[in-house]
Amino acid sequence: MKPPIPKSSLSGGAAQVADDDLAGYLPEEEANDDDNEGNSDDAAPPAAERDLAIEWDGMAAETDGVVGIEVIQALVKRLPNAPGVYRMMNATGDVLYVGKARSLRKRVTNYAQGRGHTNRIGRMVRETAAMEFVVTRTEIEALLLEANLIKRLRPRFNVLMRDDKSFPYILITGDHAAPGIFKHRGARSRKGDYFGPFASAGAVDRTINALQRAFLLRSCTDSVFESRSRPCLLYQIKRCSGPCTGEIDAEGYAELVDEARAFLSGRSGKVKGEIAAAMQDASDALDFERAAIYRDRLAALSHVQSYQGINPQSVEEADVFAIHQEGGQSCIEVFFFRTGQNWGNRAYFPKADPSLEPAEVLGAFLAQFYDDKPCPRTILLSHVVEEQALLTEALSLRAGRKLSVSVPQRGEKKDLTDHALQNAREALGRRLAETSSQTRLLAGLAETFALARAPRRIEVYDNSHIMGTNAVGAMIVAGPEGFVKNQYRKFNIRSTDITPGDDFGMMREVMQRRFSRLLKEHGEAAPDPAQPAEIDTDEDDAFPAWPDLVLIDGGRGQMSSVRKILDELAIADRVTAIGVAKGIDRDAGRERFFVAGREPFMLPMRDPVLYFVQRLRDEAHRFAIGSHRARRKKEMVRNPLDEIAGIGPGRKRALLHHFGTAKAVSRAGVEDLMQVDGISERVARQIYGHFHENG
Repeated sequence: MKPPIPKSSLSGGAAQVADDDLAGYLPEEEANDDDNEGNSDDAAPPAAERDLAIEWDGMAAETDGVVGIEVIQALVKRLPNAPGVYRMMNATGDVLYVGKARSLRKRVTNYAQGRGHTNRIGRMVRETAAMEFVVTRTEIEALLLEANLIKRLRPRFNVLMRDDKSFPYILITGDHAAPGIFKHRGARSRKGDYFGPFASAGAVDRTINALQRAFLLRSCTDSVFESRSRPCLLYQIKRCSGPCTGEIDAEGYAELVDEARAFLSGRSGKVKGEIAAAMQDASDALDFERAAIYRDRLAALSHVQSYQGINPQSVEEADVFAIHQEGGQSCIEVFFFRTGQNWGNRAYFPKADPSLEPAEVLGAFLAQFYDDKPCPRTILLSHVVEEQALLTEALSLRAGRKLSVSVPQRGEKKDLTDHALQNAREALGRRLAETSSQTRLLAGLAETFALARAPRRIEVYDNSHIMGTNAVGAMIVAGPEGFVKNQYRKFNIRSTDITPGDDFGMMREVMQRRFSRLLKEHGEAAPDPAQPAEIDTDEDDAFPAWPDLVLIDGGRGQMSSVRKILDELAIADRVTAIGVAKGIDRDAGRERFFVAGREPFMLPMRDPVLYFVQRLRDEAHRFAIGSHRARRKKEMVRNPLDEIAGIGPGRKRALLHHFGTAKAVSRAGVEDLMQVDGISERVARQIYGHFHENG
């Protein structure tokens, strides 16, 4: 039986644990979102669990009004000498730190002593106003739960992963008679074989393109496959074998699929040998056309491996981690090796206190990294991490098989970690240079436009449309570390009162929607920009929701529309908005700036701030045009049959198979429509009525 969990403990998060053994340690408030709150189990716990829950609730009550060491000392006496996870929170309920312990009592006692702490720990203890605890059965479960909570709650004093995107994979489907090859990201819900992870989507695309040339596997969707009556262009350019129209029989296509699986499974040498032998046989038989096909396939396979860089002979499946610290920052470089092939690398820049040693940062990073990712059989590190044996056991438990975590000292594995360390050193050097440059530009921007401080969040707005059609508003965001692309937003212009092509009206709608939602979700605006902010030595990792500066791609008219909306929302004095009008003849370098309370002005042609603003505006322009093109493309390919209620994919496919095009369907009579499988008289009349007003 799992240990009792007080209902008040660990509330207020959105944690999800994949491992069933850990799910019981999460409170209902975290395990269920708002849509599922009615599914929580309200059954009363056994007596022993009720007693402990009451005891823990009582401990929380005793600490009301106490802050710092006193609150910790009040809790120590009644903590169990058992493994578990603890949270430290400030007076407003924000989580400061999540930690795990082999003994909760001993760990918290260290905090309660109030001496021998680093500056970071001292600040954390002084701000602590409450603590909450969960007892686990083992220290391994405590480690896994700690990593889960850190990733979801993002406490201020923990080491935090900044980039938590899922990795792309290659999928060869297994739910179709003619398997296809696709790029896949997210949950592995579709039946098939997954190969990866790859470090980037670009690496997947390059590999799939080469594999298509080598193995001629289809990449079309199942619906397109079923609707083909003749081979597509990919067949004509020798990128597909044409299984959709029987250009290759099922047995021959299955052989190609098996070869592709073997190659991606690490048996590349065997596959290349077989193809080379087939090429030689064709050449000996004077079948030079077939020999050329095999030659091209061999070249494509060599192209795949040339992109993979280092391909170790002694490492079949491993992730390689190396950390480098410099300038108060850390960079962790990760290389992925699967089936003896290198599938790329990615650099991470975790948020960590500068006083932490590389081994501490790397250990905390590893636990979070594998919280929602599959573990390889081997993990190679550049540094010995704290509690490495415990981490190995925890990851083995999560993976369901034994794996190794080691720091190689010699040989090819040592070369791999050294190579990763070199990449980490170079990546951090580039980041420090970019950050330094960005900091100078933001300071120059603040000086040029008389801002009280360098902006932490800049929002830039632009519109894009063609004669008012498919109008889209775009917002891009920049900060101290450059463009923040996960904060970008697009606004499909919805108002019917706006005259097509009215840029001022479009900007009014965009600003109204953006700042109305900002007020609703984040309350009052940011502090008065006229007042300099206090320096926060800890600098919360959370990116601000409110902009310090708003740049509008437009002149006096656009700024009038923007200021009107800001006045209506009563935030005009809290949001600094600046218009950037294109120069005469739209020449770059001759932009005019419109700022409230000042006459329009220009900046010197070679001013770095001018180049910076141009870069921000061009990025907004690029994003707006891209969003507009995507919307326009979607409108162009939209099928009229999609607008008819009751016509799903099956009936739509049957109609197109029978008539060829949607236009032919629109001209068909009721009797003709009824000839299609699945189309009853009622549905036929519904389709006919959709295309004929008097139907």
